[in-house]
Parts: sequence; C-alpha cells; structure tokens
Amino acid sequence: MALAEAVKTRENSYTVESAMDALLLKLDEALDDVEYGRVLDEADLWAEIDTI
Repeated sequence: MALAEAVKTRENSYTVESAMDALLLKLDEALDDVEYGRVLDEADLWAEIDTI
C-alpha cells in the first residue's frame, strides 16, 4: 500500500487537488480501520515500535 499518491502535472509538480485527494483517501482508510477494529491496542503498538 502506498502512503500517498498524487498526480503529476505536465510541469512535474503536484496539484493541490491531487494532494488533498490523496490525504482524504488515507484519512478515509484510517477511519474505516478504526470502525472495523483493524487497529492495534496500545500495548501491541508499543511492542511493535520497540522492535523498530
């Protein structure tokens, strides 16, 4: 899964609209994960961070 995706224009820059679309898509996915319980509890989260 990509962290973010934006569409480049001909000038090799990103448009504000494509950046906002990518941001809102990731936010929507995160909210879905919370709603369906696909999140780590705090203890599991810290254990995963400690392994890094």
